[in-house]
Amino acid sequence: MYLKHFGLKAQPFQLTPDIGFLFMSEAHTRAKAYMDYSVWNREGFVVITGEIGCGKTTLIEKLLSQLDENVVVAKIFQTQLDEVEFLQAMLVDFGLNPFDAKKVELLDMLNTFLLEQFVQGKQIVLIVDDAHNLSTKVLEEIRMLAGLETRKEKILHVILVGQPQLNEILDHPDMEQLIQRVKLRYNIPPLSEQEVCQYILFRLSIAGAGDRALFLVDAFPVIYKYAGGTPRLINTLCDAALTFAYADDLPRITGKVVEAAAGELQWPLHSERVDQRRQKAALRPFDSGRHDVLSEQSRSLATIAEQVGKLEGLPPMLASIRMSLAAIEAHLRNLFERREVDAQTESGRQRERRRKDG
Repeated sequence: MYLKHFGLKAQPFQLTPDIGFLFMSEAHTRAKAYMDYSVWNREGFVVITGEIGCGKTTLIEKLLSQLDENVVVAKIFQTQLDEVEFLQAMLVDFGLNPFDAKKVELLDMLNTFLLEQFVQGKQIVLIVDDAHNLSTKVLEEIRMLAGLETRKEKILHVILVGQPQLNEILDHPDMEQLIQRVKLRYNIPPLSEQEVCQYILFRLSIAGAGDRALFLVDAFPVIYKYAGGTPRLINTLCDAALTFAYADDLPRITGKVVEAAAGELQWPLHSERVDQRRQKAALRPFDSGRHDVLSEQSRSLATIAEQVGKLEGLPPMLASIRMSLAAIEAHLRNLFERREVDAQTESGRQRERRRKDG
């Protein structure tokens, strides 16, 4: 829409991953080097993490674009799968048809394929994006597959890519066997304020801006104030700013234009966004643990109540039992809600103390 207005030949801030617009910051260069190491040095596990929108998927696309015909890759981008579905997804990406096979047959099919490819001198790589969504059972399957090796080297190389929660999962004591196989781990940090400026100018240059200063100097601090160092947020805000300037027939993007674009997006300051994320993270262990217990109790009670309901001709005592079970379940829910309110109240007190101290 605004390309002709600003003399651009391509959208500079599209959200779809495009390796042609990939800005290789120091952190992205390091993460990419770790991925390369896993592929070409026949090492076991590499784990790359980063916040939403930091460019993880684009890095994967960059890696895939550079692999030659001697590398056989299975790419898994849909990770909310059970063990059987995950094995099927791997085999499909390797070009096989696994849908009528049972789990034992799937494992045999996969092991046979891996060994055949290895004998042919192929490098075999499994890349899993959004790996933080994998269940512990699927992670265990991956661990066992990665255990397939010769006396000298691994047969399957694994690159797990996901949000920082993946580190929390892998650091759990139950994941000790898997984590011992991890050769390299790296978390991609946000771009610095200086890198944000370089990032924007790089993408504008690729899009055809050349040396023209479409974004004035006072725009960059405002962009960083609202988007931080997250590429996806930077793209969204810059695209909105260009659209806003086009609508008002403005030739340049100023700090005032960026402020107006952020207002139309109804964005908070990035520091507030980070605080909200930290509060959610602080509550997550409590919430998830209590929720899991409550869910399990509810399922058990529901099963018991269902069985009781099927019984006929027994004394009225059974009705009393059902009522007691319902009361227990209600008590558990009330307990969970009270604990959740207490946690939120304490979080609010901490924010108030920080405000007063500041």
